[in-house]
Amino acid sequence: MTAFGYHASHEQFTPRDLLDWARLAEASGFACGMSSDHFHPWSERQGQSGFAWAWLGAALEATRLPFGTISAPGYRYHPALLAQAAATLAQLYPGRLWLALGSGQAINEAITGLPWPDKAERNAQLGECAAIIRRLFAGEIVTHRGRVTVVEAKLYSRPAAAPLLLGGAVTEETAAFVGSWADGLLTVHAPPDRLARVIQAFRSSAGPAKPIYLKVTLSWGATEAQAVAEALHQWSANAVGGEVNWDLRRPGDFDLATRFVREDDIRQSVLVSADVARHRAWLQEFAAMGFEQIVLHNVGRNQREFIETFGAQVLPTLS
Repeated sequence: MTAFGYHASHEQFTPRDLLDWARLAEASGFACGMSSDHFHPWSERQGQSGFAWAWLGAALEATRLPFGTISAPGYRYHPALLAQAAATLAQLYPGRLWLALGSGQAINEAITGLPWPDKAERNAQLGECAAIIRRLFAGEIVTHRGRVTVVEAKLYSRPAAAPLLLGGAVTEETAAFVGSWADGLLTVHAPPDRLARVIQAFRSSAGPAKPIYLKVTLSWGATEAQAVAEALHQWSANAVGGEVNWDLRRPGDFDLATRFVREDDIRQSVLVSADVARHRAWLQEFAAMGFEQIVLHNVGRNQREFIETFGAQVLPTLS
């Protein structure tokens, strides 16, 4: 059975508001949660950038929900420090944390001044970092000299069971790559035929048994006009596509790049509707594809209304 979760978007809202909404999501019937992990927002209009790892500790303490996040090791985060952060939370809250690893975006990772390589090189570095993190979770003393350097690192505070280490992928090529090392797949919604190809690519290298998780980006409002307006105002960056999303460095760059995004464009990347039945149908179709968790990210600023409405009118019909 698929668990449906609430996505906490640190780019858009204060950490305090997100903590309150995580509590409300649990009370409203959401079964899990996910946190974004950004240094900058996607737009100056969003205007927030809370630190995900501090917030995750608060959210795990304040609720009983399992939570996950996706981070990019090797730039902002040295893989040993990322492993330490995840191990600490997994020791505090056994069985309730998962960590996905991705190749990152320049808007978050380029702040350290390190070179920002092409996708193939970022994937190669991701593979090295994943192997380092897994060895640290296992209690090994790790020395590694390659794209990243680790010298005699060992985690002393570790959970009884390591957190699930997922691989983040949006393309077939990356899905096949992460399948070679990940415990499961985290991907984003797409037309079902395209999504099925991503899943199959992951299965081709990971085998049939590993779990698959999905993040669904949606915009619901009391009216269709509100749903469209919120999607355009808050999440136009999602409509840019291609390598642009990975390579632009500043929120203002995205504001310039998205100034001509229109309703037809945003509907290609965000599920926009005021009709809860339409959202229910979309989610049922995704659930039928075998996802263990589907996390819902409503991009509008109407978070309380979304949580309460979906908790009352959508989630009970999906159980």
